Amino acid sequence: MADVSSILKQLRQERDRVAKQLSGLNAALTAFAGVYGGKPIRKRRKMSVAARKKIAAAQRQRWAKFRAKQKG
Repeated sequence: MADVSSILKQLRQERDRVAKQLSGLNAALTAFAGVYGGKPIRKRRKMSVAARKKIAAAQRQRWAKFRAKQKG
């Protein structure tokens, strides 16, 4: 029985050691992800109403040209 008790004690010690290492690894991963993880947040640029209308008109013109090409 003494052998089983010592084996259990060693296994528990090994488990605790591995748990401590995993805890350290998790902390390192969290720190690393905090610094290098995720995409940077970009602010959207404001566009005037006139600019949006100009872009929309140009896109409609491109579509009209494309459709005309498809027909004939």
